[in-house]
Amino acid sequence: MFKVLQKEGRARRGEFTSCHGTAQTPVFMNVGTSAAIKGGISTQDLYELGCQIELSNTYHLHVRPGDEVIRDLGGIHKFFNWDRPVLTDSGGFQVFSLAPLRKITEEGVHFASHIDGKRIFMGPEESMRIQSNLASTVAMAFDECVENPAAYDYAKNSCERTYRWLIRCMDEMKRLNSLESTINKQQMLFGINQGSTYEDLRINHMKQIAKLDLDGYAIGGLAVGEKTEDMYRIIDAVEPFMPEDKPRYLMGVGTPWNIIEAVYRGVDFFDCVMPSRNARHGYLFTWEGTVNVLNNKYERDPSPISPSCNCPACRHYSKGYIRHLFKSKEMLGMRLAVMHNLYFYNDLMAKIRLAIEEGRYGEFYEKYRFSLQKRV
Repeated sequence: MFKVLQKEGRARRGEFTSCHGTAQTPVFMNVGTSAAIKGGISTQDLYELGCQIELSNTYHLHVRPGDEVIRDLGGIHKFFNWDRPVLTDSGGFQVFSLAPLRKITEEGVHFASHIDGKRIFMGPEESMRIQSNLASTVAMAFDECVENPAAYDYAKNSCERTYRWLIRCMDEMKRLNSLESTINKQQMLFGINQGSTYEDLRINHMKQIAKLDLDGYAIGGLAVGEKTEDMYRIIDAVEPFMPEDKPRYLMGVGTPWNIIEAVYRGVDFFDCVMPSRNARHGYLFTWEGTVNVLNNKYERDPSPISPSCNCPACRHYSKGYIRHLFKSKEMLGMRLAVMHNLYFYNDLMAKIRLAIEEGRYGEFYEKYRFSLQKRV
């Protein structure tokens, strides 16, 4: 399922094989929360933009249109016409993001729907059943993502409960994958490391879940309020205890420079809403630095967003035109901007992979970890 092909320091060049095809790692998973990338991006666009894995949100698809609807339509791959891997999160992040609308117990979490206030219960078994109905390639274990900073005792108790939930997830997935009616009987399960910003909790929890021989391991609960230096510190602390022969996933991260730093520390999988979210506000990533295409200085600019980019937007349109589209509230402006940022992220990962293959990731790391943060 996962093979490390080459290493440079802790940076890993790998290959992830699944029932829905093979992805080259390190990989960025393009986030389609409701089985669609915001900004008018189609499945066909994703192929052109170099997307290898798409990520969708278990909670949101459960609320609308309903996981049983997607099951009845043949699973998420048929639902949005995609034949490459799909990873679904567990709904655990909503334990964090919908904090005012939730109550946590040992059994699971009681939510109030953010759409209509309807009461929802989701625990490990419910999360696994929803993800089985979605028939994703990879299901994430149900966990609690705690707020940073968190009190030590709360983080410790949450870690222990997340471990108990993981055992229940494993049991339920085994049961579901054995059923004749299950669409994807080869669905994989990734466990999630938690522990806030406390190194001892993180290490102990990672040691625990590493013994369970899961299909992959994620570091969760970061990029949710802590300093960037703390995020890197926790990755450094946890990485030595992550299984060498399994994919490593840093959840919800992040900026291009965050990704470069995390690959340097041994991470293989990434996801974040940032490229599409920032693009919808005119904030674009380029190899020359970041561009705010709404700035007045681009009003008469005939050049592309980036001269070194081969995305559809840069091949065919100027900054001046894209700025005009935004100012005129034409949806095409948002679509072109999102296409550019997604292309940039997928191109970034391709260049990272090549640098590791050629034994020059250290040079790549030193060149781009700061320069990409510049404002053009």
